[in-house]
Amino acid sequence: MKVLAIDSSGLTATVAVVEDDQTTAEYTTNYKKTHSQTLLPMIDEMVKMVDMDLASIDAIAVAGGPGSFTGLRIGSATAKGLGLALGKPLVHVPTVDAMAYSMYGCEDLICPIMDARRKQVYTGIYSFSHKKCGEDALYDEPVFQVLRMQMAVPVEELIRHLNVYRRRVVFLGDGVPVYREMLAAGLKVPYYFAPSFMNRQRAAAVGALGIRYYEAGRFETAAEFRPEYLRRSQAERERAEREKNAVPQVRPMTMEDAAAVAEMEHQLFPDAWSEKSVIETLEQPNSICLIVTKAERTAGYLLAYQAADEAEIARIAVLKEFQRQGAAQALLAELEASCRAGEVHRILLDVRSGNTAARALYEKAGFREDGIRQNFYENPTEDAILMSRELPAVPTVLCSDVSI
Repeated sequence: MKVLAIDSSGLTATVAVVEDDQTTAEYTTNYKKTHSQTLLPMIDEMVKMVDMDLASIDAIAVAGGPGSFTGLRIGSATAKGLGLALGKPLVHVPTVDAMAYSMYGCEDLICPIMDARRKQVYTGIYSFSHKKCGEDALYDEPVFQVLRMQMAVPVEELIRHLNVYRRRVVFLGDGVPVYREMLAAGLKVPYYFAPSFMNRQRAAAVGALGIRYYEAGRFETAAEFRPEYLRRSQAERERAEREKNAVPQVRPMTMEDAAAVAEMEHQLFPDAWSEKSVIETLEQPNSICLIVTKAERTAGYLLAYQAADEAEIARIAVLKEFQRQGAAQALLAELEASCRAGEVHRILLDVRSGNTAARALYEKAGFREDGIRQNFYENPTEDAILMSRELPAVPTVLCSDVSI
């Protein structure tokens, strides 16, 4: 079997052509150039050097993460593009698995560490055991063991894990120079560092391990392949922080919001409303329809009906990523303001008996239990808790279901 192997998960860019019993070619650079500049030219130069037609490969083995977000995306796009063009399957090889595999036969604990910033590392814990190759065999075959699957953890936590094993450890990866002092201060077991020719990513190791995974049936089409990041990118973390700290803003719902509300319905409720149902509610003159946003993203919505001096909430929901951030309270506060303006004096609602979060929210807002409707809800069958709140010179609201 012949595979093209690609690893661009860190500063090192490395490609190789690997067969069952040999590495035909390998091209590795560890220099400050972007992989978008180097990866395809490296592959082109390598296959020219060995007079190889890429169509002759059986699969493409690619380091699928964790690692640099940009590097993984470039490697993934390169592998997917080649896989689609050549009609070849892709083999997802975890980055730190391949790094550990490059220490083939080592019986010590093998701990690759890639710097994930903020005193965190991408890592895993590995070793090789040995098994007899027959009664008369003169050698034992090393067996690759994954003791702890790849993970993103603080360095202090990794040190605690390693101290528990009470075995000698060999470290490799770009996290070594960054966290060498922390390792020295915290480790209570013997350790050492892999030499320069073994301490970074090697495409040949990705290819060799990729062949084993392929033979075990662990491959996929180019279209199916996705890199594994283990954690969100810096940009995604910053956006989440902005959204968390943003003040919820409530505005009237418009017809343009109907599709987004219907999509949230399908995410949050088993008996989801269709876009048509949302539009029909918006068109009713006695409806109160609100949208809440955080950092310019739609976070939730409220659909209610007003009748005489009461108001009934048909739906109130907040997306899970925005729950417990004030969005539901903002919707209820705006509803109350609308009710006061419309001379509503009492707010009624019903909520699933098992929806403890929503019940706690309503109790905090001044609602009190009035009774129970047995088996009111379906899918699953559940009682409805009736709650109400009197407003000084204002109305009432009924909630048929909530997800807050």
